[in-house]
Amino acid sequence: MIDPTQIRRLAEPREPLTLERMRRDIAAMLHEDPSEIGEGDSLLDLGLDSMRAMNLVLGWSEGGLDLEFSEFAEDPTLAGWWAIVARQQARLG
Repeated sequence: MIDPTQIRRLAEPREPLTLERMRRDIAAMLHEDPSEIGEGDSLLDLGLDSMRAMNLVLGWSEGGLDLEFSEFAEDPTLAGWWAIVARQQARLG
């Protein structure tokens, strides 16, 4: 039998996914200041490639959101990505 006192969390829960967290995560991936990432800026023009974008989406999915990378490719802006996340969060209620 497993002793519950011996169970250790491998990773701490991440903070809730917000627009500002997404901005910070994208900025960190691009080695930029978050204030440099405008909601309507093309993330591709800022230097975000598909591998980095996929890593971001996978990380954001860890919070229980069912995020599909293909949706993010359709509108590679912070505003477009936040709209996808907000819809998913609304579905989860």
